[in-house]
Amino acid sequence: MKLYYICIFAILTLFSCVKDNKADTNYAYFGGEIINPGNNYVVLSKSGKTIDTVKLDYRNRFLYKFENLEGGLYTFHHGGEIQLVLLEPQDSLFFRLNTIEFDESLVYTGRGDKKNNYLINEFLTNELQEKSIYKFCQLNPEMYLKRIDSLKFVKEKNLKLFEDRYETSELFQKIAKANINFNYYISKEVYPFIHYGREKNSILKSLPDDFYAYRKDIDYNNSFYKDNHYYSKFIKHSFNNLALSEHYKHNDKRFFNRKSLCYTLDKLDLIDSLIVNPEIKNELLHSYTVNYLAKSADTDGNDKLLASFLNKSSDEKSKESLERFVSMLNVTKNGSTFPDVTVVNYNNVELNLKTVINRPTVITFWSHLYYDHFKESHYKLKELRLKYPEVNFISINIDNYDVSKVRKSLTEKHFPVKNEYVFKTPNASKEFLAVQAMTKTILVDKHQTIVNSNANIFSSRFEQDILGLINR
Repeated sequence: MKLYYICIFAILTLFSCVKDNKADTNYAYFGGEIINPGNNYVVLSKSGKTIDTVKLDYRNRFLYKFENLEGGLYTFHHGGEIQLVLLEPQDSLFFRLNTIEFDESLVYTGRGDKKNNYLINEFLTNELQEKSIYKFCQLNPEMYLKRIDSLKFVKEKNLKLFEDRYETSELFQKIAKANINFNYYISKEVYPFIHYGREKNSILKSLPDDFYAYRKDIDYNNSFYKDNHYYSKFIKHSFNNLALSEHYKHNDKRFFNRKSLCYTLDKLDLIDSLIVNPEIKNELLHSYTVNYLAKSADTDGNDKLLASFLNKSSDEKSKESLERFVSMLNVTKNGSTFPDVTVVNYNNVELNLKTVINRPTVITFWSHLYYDHFKESHYKLKELRLKYPEVNFISINIDNYDVSKVRKSLTEKHFPVKNEYVFKTPNASKEFLAVQAMTKTILVDKHQTIVNSNANIFSSRFEQDILGLINR
């Protein structure tokens, strides 16, 4: 199979070279085979802008030619999953993956395979090391530095061995080195937050003077790296940390509350003062604002944060979207009657969700885009249904898929389809119920009154919330 596709790409590349020897050679072929596909297409994009939607053939394969290719990181989406690929002129790259283990099964062949297999293996390694980093964060700063310095050294050594073995481009080298550095910086930025100590100000003061020395060389407006996963992740963690220092300048509370309105406003102010690149700035402003709003039941605080966002963002569509979101939060605030929403059950029967709310009810949401949450939330629901049989536990898929696709996902994992629904109009219903964070859970009493519009089934106090719902 592998040899077959290498031959295909060799022929395609040779043909294109003969045909285009006097023309532009900035092209690349990109294709793949998807096992257990979630749908019949793949979406190709760059910098958040869709390039094309390519249909899979009857063998679940596709092949696409990029014309006038600009070398860099591109994105392919399929069935709620997303991954980056590095494409350079005259690459002929083919991948094979199984959606059940999307990232873990991803393997490339063809011209450009070595660099992309290196990058995906690095990605998987970093995911595994993230758990170790969280454990290391409980060490004192000096010991912590030794651990993460050691991890960085191994990565740099592996990259050097790779570059000695294979011919690599300047673009690959630039991206690969940046991945190592930004991942290392992330490890430093998360330290005060993951460390078990609740007095975050004391933790900040305990750090060596040069702990964040690299910040002086960071360009927070770097257009080249804005599509880089690790750069984007680093920027967010960095602003969390920078805002923490600012927060303590005017907040004398002993223990830090990362969910506070004041802290979130500090982040927006810092972004406004340090970032001028509109794409990076607007994305960060939107991300922090939505993250707060999606978990807040404070109407006044929501209005204050929205006003700050509207004053700083230049993205008109994002402004309109968040204004609607805040208005919908008011519709579903605590004490309101649960609104009319049409759902479809797994017998393809449409109904108003209110008609099944005749006893204490817990409503959760899930998406194929967040596969781990899908699994863990359903395991949790199974546990809760056994403990609280008097409560009606409802789960709604928010994706724009037909019922058969969602039913298949549930049955493959041996999850029951009873009390499982999909929205008839997913986009409108998600907006109407203000569903942003997948952990959003709505508690409704037997009188169809919303008791808690922003609960979380993974919260340590969630069972207390259930008992309060039962005893109303």
